[in-house]
Amino acid sequence: MAHISDVATLANGVKMPWIGLGVYKSKEGTEVINAVTSALRSGYRHIDTAAAYGNEEGVGQAIRESGISRDSIFVTTKVWNSRQGFDSTLAAFDESMEKLALDAVDLYLVHWPVKGKYKETWKALERIYKEGRAKAIGVSNFQVHHLKDLMESAEVLPIVNQVELHPLLAQVELRSFCKDKGIQIEAWSPLMQGNQLDHPVLQEIAGKYGKSAAQVIIRWDLQHGIVTIPKPVNTGRIQENADVFDFELTAEDMERIDGMNQNRRFGSDPDNFNF
Repeated sequence: MAHISDVATLANGVKMPWIGLGVYKSKEGTEVINAVTSALRSGYRHIDTAAAYGNEEGVGQAIRESGISRDSIFVTTKVWNSRQGFDSTLAAFDESMEKLALDAVDLYLVHWPVKGKYKETWKALERIYKEGRAKAIGVSNFQVHHLKDLMESAEVLPIVNQVELHPLLAQVELRSFCKDKGIQIEAWSPLMQGNQLDHPVLQEIAGKYGKSAAQVIIRWDLQHGIVTIPKPVNTGRIQENADVFDFELTAEDMERIDGMNQNRRFGSDPDNFNF
């Protein structure tokens, strides 16, 4: 991993850039267009959105206006909980494609494991995948038991699992399970929603390398083989988050950050959410 354009090779051979821009909470219109434009100009080639974010149109516009070949940009979107189920997921996918103004996406995800719905939803994703309208399919916020349940009837195994993951929520068991099954782990909220960036361990290691705590965390992700999608909207932060390829954390530094784990969430619990 020597450059922002470097990629992870997924189980089906699709190439997924290690670092992407998440656009959760980026407002539709000028804000999200500017964020995606800044990211693409800074060398990012991976944009992560979702139907629930309400900004797919702006993401699509920024990609079209960038002048960069569509084949060079990895685009992810997700089906929201209220649209889960077989027929409704197929309809939701069509709506997302219309808003993005794309014929296909690189990755389509089940946003949350809605009990009693995600298996039928997955069947819809399998159809979308087999039709070539998504180059890869996966899930988000699935724990080990959700994955085991889904895999009992799945014809196509999830290729990616996007979950909350950061130094205070290291997800060690889940990462191990996914590695064994060939599922790429991707981290949302990798910077802990801005919490604990002043943690003494992070500050000490950041000082050692002349980097920010955020850059240290992103580097920690990369060295653990975790795809990561921080979500800044500020151009300076977007550029800063990409500047992580000129240093490497030592094994000792990696272990110290690993030791910060408290199994602490800043987002919702996949086993207890009400949306």
